[in-house]
Amino acid sequence: MLEDKRKTVMNNTKDKDFVEYIVKSIVDNPEDVKIERTVDEMGVLISLNINPEDMGQVIGRQGSTAKSIRTLLRVIGAKNNARVNFKIVEPEGSVRPQRPVTDRPVSNISATTTENVEDAVNDLNL
Repeated sequence: MLEDKRKTVMNNTKDKDFVEYIVKSIVDNPEDVKIERTVDEMGVLISLNINPEDMGQVIGRQGSTAKSIRTLLRVIGAKNNARVNFKIVEPEGSVRPQRPVTDRPVSNISATTTENVEDAVNDLNL
């Protein structure tokens, strides 16, 4: 029985075809999309290799696109009695852009400056 399920999972490539269709539809370089599907005792692993310029489109804001693809793959896996995992392979030598450090406003301090500590205490009206 277990062998039958494993053979079904190994022969069924709907998950790979689904990922390929989705990813090629959203990237700018569909010819660079390469998908590898491996099956082991843990389930199915879909590994995605894409052009480094397309990483942002596949991952999405805060990972929303990648999360959505993973959710849909879980549904496909459930229909086929398999656990499907999705991995986006980071291209070798790629560098993640660093977020710029922004200066946060300190607070709403009055524009007038005080000359000494006594003036500062008097400004506080204590």
